[in-house]
Amino acid sequence: MCFSGVSRKCSVDLSVEERMEVDCNQGESTTIAPFEEDCVELGDVKDMRLEAEAVVNDVLFAVAEMFVSQKLDNALDVAYINVETREGNRYCLELTEAGLRVVGHAFDQVDDSLSTQYHETVYSLLDSLSPGYREAFGNALLQRLERLKQNGQ
Repeated sequence: MCFSGVSRKCSVDLSVEERMEVDCNQGESTTIAPFEEDCVELGDVKDMRLEAEAVVNDVLFAVAEMFVSQKLDNALDVAYINVETREGNRYCLELTEAGLRVVGHAFDQVDDSLSTQYHETVYSLLDSLSPGYREAFGNALLQRLERLKQNGQ
């Protein structure tokens, strides 16, 4: 089972283009590389702290700042991510099995009165919050396509 909102690869060592790839294809066999050892599922329970780190690494190139909260209580079933968009807006995101959602409009802030929708992917959430993210993601995609074209692929 693959949670579509989060990469199953730890993308610390991947390029921007590799981070943009969908790496959860049904039926595709994958081998586990050494850098993936910390990105394991604990039985049927995903460690959301590790998932949060993977989310940050996937899209860090397209936001002003993004990091897993060290102040809020992260656990196996929930993690909090602080993100500042290219427009300068700050958000606190909650990551659970249900997906990602905005829970605060400042770093390390959880506002229980907010009732925001869950997004299956970090890409969808950031696309809804930040035109600058959309532009950065689109530019990175175009650069990758240009390199593929130049390499004759």
